[in-house]
Amino acid sequence: MSKSINISDLHKERTATAVLVLGDGTVFHGFGIGATGETIGEVCFNTSMTGYQESLTDPSFAGQLITFTFPHIGNVGFNDEDIETAGSAASGLIIRADITDPANWRAAGPLNDWLLARNLTGIAGLDTRRLTHVIRETGAPNGVIAYHPDGVFDLDALRKKAAEWPGLEGMDLAKEVSCKESYIWTETRWAMQGGFGEVAEPKRHIVAVDYGVKQNILRCLASLGCSITVVPATASFEEIKSHNPDGIFLANGPGDPAATGEYAVPVIRECIESGIPTFGICLGHQMLALAVGAETMKMQQGHRGANQPVKDLTTGKVEITSQNHGFVVKRESLPDGVSETHKSLFDGVVEGLELKDKPVFSVQYHPEASPGPQDSYYLFERFVNMVDQHA
Repeated sequence: MSKSINISDLHKERTATAVLVLGDGTVFHGFGIGATGETIGEVCFNTSMTGYQESLTDPSFAGQLITFTFPHIGNVGFNDEDIETAGSAASGLIIRADITDPANWRAAGPLNDWLLARNLTGIAGLDTRRLTHVIRETGAPNGVIAYHPDGVFDLDALRKKAAEWPGLEGMDLAKEVSCKESYIWTETRWAMQGGFGEVAEPKRHIVAVDYGVKQNILRCLASLGCSITVVPATASFEEIKSHNPDGIFLANGPGDPAATGEYAVPVIRECIESGIPTFGICLGHQMLALAVGAETMKMQQGHRGANQPVKDLTTGKVEITSQNHGFVVKRESLPDGVSETHKSLFDGVVEGLELKDKPVFSVQYHPEASPGPQDSYYLFERFVNMVDQHA
């Protein structure tokens, strides 16, 4: 039975201009932010206290409506540096309080202006704790955000639209967010003095397969003395090999790894067999697992936030990580010759793998710290050292 949930007590004196309608018919009322119109996707929640701009521009959030559990969204405004892609990323955003006025020396303007410029639709003023509880208990639902300034909505049509959306399972989104042509990347990490830099004398060349790569991942590699050639998600092994890589990077990205794996897994198998050092993150990690014979599955709620504890089983150390994934590798499906290197301390799922007889490893989470923390940056150094050892 569908139900309607009123505006949070914070804003009862105002008239609703937006609704969030879930696939089961539940309706949350609120106030529109960003662009007017409608947007559809899987409703997830993100527990990060910082980095909302990085999250909204993370291609791994394609097809998703982000519920931010932190209440002060907009407090640092927006700028032109803290973005992870200029292309497609999150489908919409859901927040409790009105967008906060910017109070940061780097702000170029208020967040709502940035949302309008990117034609991104959102809703504020609803009970995000209640919505998060729904997601935790029943799994990530399909949803539609509708922002109509007149406050008039066809709720039956919106319920039907949300219920009929196919969902992320079985969906290949990497092709939508990937680059269409290869390009060279040389920009290094941001610094307080000087902003972004350029790698001056690269010592090694990496080919990055773009399933939805975050720009700060590329900057991390460049900061360690790498020049990077980024190739589309559909690139063949012959194309990858034609760039004469010292190492291969399998990027993060959105959607179901099994769907993207239909064309990516055969290429990854050739990468492994070539003996070229290979490192995968997020979707790249999941498809690498598929390439060696393991299986993946959809999680009930996923891991999304910058406060996820992970244990490095090779060192015994615990790191706090940034994560964004709704699929995971099945531990029981790992074949002989593949070792689990990292484990979630939240729910115990597989967070990292390495091959015993090949220079290949991967992690489920995001060591590029965008948003933070920076505990896992060592993984880029581990990859670069592996490349140098096999030069």
